[in-house]
Amino acid sequence: GGCSGLQYVMDLVQGPMERDILVPTQNVRLVVDPKSALFVSGSVLDYSEDLQKGGFKVTNPNAVAHCSCGESFAV
Repeated sequence: GGCSGLQYVMDLVQGPMERDILVPTQNVRLVVDPKSALFVSGSVLDYSEDLQKGGFKVTNPNAVAHCSCGESFAV
């Protein structure tokens, strides 16, 4: 977990495991494990190429608190 409880973690994987959930997206295959899906359901994943604030951003409607770095949250 992160400083707010739960943490967003993104990794490159060979493919989904047996019970993983494949989320349809425009350009990438997004895989979420079933346990994590409970906490990120309804979230929006965005990507920015901005030099200072670039990278992935998760907007999670389930989160009631966020860490200032944006990498962890609480539900």
